[in-house]
Amino acid sequence: MPLAPLFSASRSLAAAAAFLRHCSTAATTNRRNLYSRISPLGDPSISVVPVLDEWIEEGNAVDGPHLHHIIKILRTRNRNTQALEVSEWMSSKGLPISSRDQAVQLDLIGRVHGVESAERYLQSLSDGDKTWKVHGALLNCYVREGLVDKSLSLMQKMKDMGFVSFLNYNNIMSLYTQTQQYEKVPGVLEQMKKDGVPPNIFSYRICINSYCVRGDLANVEKLLEEMEREPHIGIDWITYSMVTNFYIKADMREKALVCLMKCEKKTHRGNTVAYNHLISHNAALRSKGGMMRAWKLQKANCKKQLNREYITMLGCLVKLGELDKAEKVLGEWELSGNTCDFRVPNILLIGYCQRGLVEKAEALLRKMVAEGKTPIPNSWSIVASGYVAKENMEKAFQCMKEAVAVHAQNKRWRPKVDVISSIFSWVTNNRDIEEAEDFVNSWKSVNAMNRGMYLSLMKMCIRYGKHVDGILESMKADNIEIDEEIKETLNS
Repeated sequence: MPLAPLFSASRSLAAAAAFLRHCSTAATTNRRNLYSRISPLGDPSISVVPVLDEWIEEGNAVDGPHLHHIIKILRTRNRNTQALEVSEWMSSKGLPISSRDQAVQLDLIGRVHGVESAERYLQSLSDGDKTWKVHGALLNCYVREGLVDKSLSLMQKMKDMGFVSFLNYNNIMSLYTQTQQYEKVPGVLEQMKKDGVPPNIFSYRICINSYCVRGDLANVEKLLEEMEREPHIGIDWITYSMVTNFYIKADMREKALVCLMKCEKKTHRGNTVAYNHLISHNAALRSKGGMMRAWKLQKANCKKQLNREYITMLGCLVKLGELDKAEKVLGEWELSGNTCDFRVPNILLIGYCQRGLVEKAEALLRKMVAEGKTPIPNSWSIVASGYVAKENMEKAFQCMKEAVAVHAQNKRWRPKVDVISSIFSWVTNNRDIEEAEDFVNSWKSVNAMNRGMYLSLMKMCIRYGKHVDGILESMKADNIEIDEEIKETLNS
């Protein structure tokens, strides 16, 4: 079937494909839209071109808006190589390509292949296709890489060509922020105004941030007042939150509270992120009443509190020592129907342990296990650390064994070096060698042994009259040097 009719026809709803050709899953499922076939190919080394070609070969239609949507999602998920493949496939199949499509493709080329490849792509375009959008995309590439000279040169070239946009000025201000040349940011905003380009809210935010970083209170307030006078700016909660944070860091409590009230007034119903900021700022100001009011408003005005919201609120309550209220919030979380994410109760576990209530932390954790929930190793490690701090090494050892046993729940977990070293030193001095070796073997499935652990194990083996050749070989494999202390231990 010719390609052109396929592009103009509506998408078929009867298309099905065996996904086994494209990924290593065991399931074979009907895929009724193109993205549902591309989405599972998360490995960037897997090309999506065969999927696109097969879609057409099956007689399915494809159009620009659908492919634009796929590219947008892939970019959002940082799957830039695959997004670029879709973009280039569009061009190769003769689909209409807009200046926006070319700008997106240049940006993706810069991310995947580097700035020089992006420059070559721009040069390959016809003069008519070298639009302000494409030049702006190249400027964005330069800024992302922190290339000051190239950015400024291209900015001047674009001004000479009449390609003037607030986006370009914002990019240059972002460049100076990225390269920590904060003092140059306000000058760009002033030049923007002189050039007749109205700043947008992002322009003002970048400049306010530059003043905040330098502790320039007078200009922060001056620029904020200017924003409030400009009706087209539409100052929002994010800006007030940024300035509130500046006042908090500067220990200006009264100014922070005034700004925080403005932030609250700009917070719209349903915006959980804004309420999280209100809660965090109130906690930083040690305003328990304000914090609880913001939590109450969030629950009343937002359809649902995700785990993120519970983590924020619990963290703030623990920070202020409000463990009773934290227990109540954790109880609400358990009844919320949210996914059981142990990062939520971990906040309270930390709070208990920081205040010496380690037994209470362990009881909470074991209660959740009894309810059929499987903790992540971090949870047990928190309790183990608490017991180490209280010098209850027997309990610390038992909890660390629990942590190792559930390592599969978070394979990136690594306990604090001082905690595991303390526990291991105790084990080698207070347990028999078989139990110590069992713990070593289970530990090696989690992480490599450190020098202190090897030394403790070596001393134990010597006490029991066992050979240490295997330990020395393992140390060599782990690139641990045989220092003077280890040599003295071997000769003792």
